[in-house]
Amino acid sequence: MRVTPQTVRDERDWVRDRADVVVPILNDTRDRLGRIFETEVDAVAPDAYRREVDAVFADGEVAVNVAACVALLRDLDVAGDYPGFVVDEALGRELAATIAGGRPLSLLAQATFHVADLYVDRDAAAEADERGAGTAGADDLDAALAAGFQTRLPGWDWREGESPFAVDPDA
Repeated sequence: MRVTPQTVRDERDWVRDRADVVVPILNDTRDRLGRIFETEVDAVAPDAYRREVDAVFADGEVAVNVAACVALLRDLDVAGDYPGFVVDEALGRELAATIAGGRPLSLLAQATFHVADLYVDRDAAAEADERGAGTAGADDLDAALAAGFQTRLPGWDWREGESPFAVDPDA
């Protein structure tokens, strides 16, 4: 695999264009987590997702890593799938974490990836032209995009406002 600036642009476009698949998974994941944690979580609109994709890809160091993970997961297949379980899960977790940002968000995105991945159907994750259908990484890619972007986007009450743990430098 060779990743160039054009590769990064192409992967950014693919991820942006995936809003119709990723946003419903993202919102379903937020609904599930909201019920588990007994809180309301705001839904994400496709335009907000696309703006956040642009923000992720505007940081070149993040963009090249996200693009590489996306490209790997799009093409990853393992005969019989199960032997590839570790590699597609590892790439999915890392992609979600990279999209979400630094700690603690990266760790939350990794945990959320596993929640989202439980509910992503591989066939639903395939593109209309069947590219990616039946590959080991297709469902993990969409779950990772949903987990990473749902983590970094606003909508969780605990992320709104000042943290009670912040220390005033003048105090």
